[in-house]
Amino acid sequence: MNLRHVNFKMFKSIFLICITIIVLSCNPGVVTAQSSWLQKAKDLVGGFQKSDSEQSALSVDNIAAGLKDALRVGSETVVKQLGKTDGFNADPAIHIPLPENFKTVRNALDKIGMSSMLDDLELRLNRAAEVATPKAKSLFLQSIKEMTLEDAMGIYKGPDDAATKYFQSKMSKPLAETMHPIVENSLSQVGAVQTYDNIIGKYRSLPFVPDVKADLTNYVTEKGMNGIFHYLAREEAAIRQNPAKRTTDLLKRVFGAQ
Repeated sequence: MNLRHVNFKMFKSIFLICITIIVLSCNPGVVTAQSSWLQKAKDLVGGFQKSDSEQSALSVDNIAAGLKDALRVGSETVVKQLGKTDGFNADPAIHIPLPENFKTVRNALDKIGMSSMLDDLELRLNRAAEVATPKAKSLFLQSIKEMTLEDAMGIYKGPDDAATKYFQSKMSKPLAETMHPIVENSLSQVGAVQTYDNIIGKYRSLPFVPDVKADLTNYVTEKGMNGIFHYLAREEAAIRQNPAKRTTDLLKRVFGAQ
């Protein structure tokens, strides 16, 4: 590149910026805008000090690879966090409560001193989600591989949770279908099914109580997925915003350029 050409270009840009700032400074109605123009001037002048390689735009392939890397890192972190004892149960943000209609059951059993059975069931619902979560890891990794370049660009230009929302819209149904049998097995594994049957048996033995039913498998599947997406969105935003969360060279390059 011709050095004289670069210097002339730089001089011309700085000259125009200075004229703009002088004009803005003379107008008391644009004090707020002045600071933003000063920042733009600083950024532009700094841009001339960058090398050609630094100024070159990231390719679509780089961006797509960076997003996939971010989602891989994020999903692995989330699965590790939630797929352990108390990953759901001890976290107020994603703790799985009993289904809403179980308030009737709790009120009825409380009168005979047996409401503690419901506390046990609630714990087991969370344990089922904790057991099932690690098995969702492969589903997320497969979904990440299938992301198109067009998807990647839309996500790259979107808000901090754009990728998470994309996967919620594209993957919620197939993810639920795959997670359903896993959760069903987990509910049985942690004893939630037996506890539920015992509770309903006690409840129905009471006089004049309305019928109450709950599909625990669908309920825990939905709540478990909500918990996973909740933290996936937080991980995505952290990787975009916090340099310390960019744990690979590709993440540093892609999200450092935003």
